[in-house]
Amino acid sequence: MIQLTGVSRTFTGRSGTVEALRGIDLTVAEGEFVAVVGRSGCGKSTLLRLVAGLLPATDGSVVVGGEQVVRARRDIAMLFQRPALLPWRSVLDNVLLPVEIFGWRRGRHRAKALELLEMVGLGGFEKRLPHELSGGMQQRVSLCRSLIAEPRVMLMDEPFSALDALTREELSVELQRIHMERSATIVFVTHSIDEAILLADRVVVLSPRPGRIRKIVPIDIPRPRSLGRNAHTEQVARCSADLHEVLMEHDAGLGARHRVAPAPAGIGGH
Repeated sequence: MIQLTGVSRTFTGRSGTVEALRGIDLTVAEGEFVAVVGRSGCGKSTLLRLVAGLLPATDGSVVVGGEQVVRARRDIAMLFQRPALLPWRSVLDNVLLPVEIFGWRRGRHRAKALELLEMVGLGGFEKRLPHELSGGMQQRVSLCRSLIAEPRVMLMDEPFSALDALTREELSVELQRIHMERSATIVFVTHSIDEAILLADRVVVLSPRPGRIRKIVPIDIPRPRSLGRNAHTEQVARCSADLHEVLMEHDAGLGARHRVAPAPAGIGGH
């Protein structure tokens, strides 16, 4: 579904040139959930924007569904850290915003929008305004807005990082359920190792800038998954230890590999 070949991205400005990504080769299968983790500034968000068609690659190619990505596309949705709802529009009207932008018939999608709101636990809130909702509820509305166009690919840039820990875990479980039901292809950027393990089929670890793929860790844990007590606690702990080990290694180009004690599940600031 997604094919990145030799992808690099360099930014040039008044202060000089910054190489954000270098030589990224990555294939994401249809229906796969891939998480991307790494230190702040390693190019995770840049990678998403390249796939979304919001930025051009300096070198290499980005292909989605067999077509080269050269601009933003309707079959690729992107969810950001902040829900960015229009404050004067109701919950339902915010979900239907892409329908209006694409010029589709609102009547045909209204029932679908209500179904999505029901699916994420917001049935009965369709007439509320964003300021009447909690942060977690607003992000659920944003998720419904992303799903209304039935995108083939969903790109998610730390969508839960601004939320409290409990709401973040609840939404992660909700997203896991939606992915299992709808089989969307998802690339999910996060700073949280726990979140990556809970959600992903594979976790891509990027090196410090310029971002390169240091390692891809498969998460072979049966779904549905939970961070609480369950039959897969040992597997979760093993995957977490593997990811911590990779993330805590010094970049190979900076000198000898060095181990440090594992950090908490969140591996750094935004």
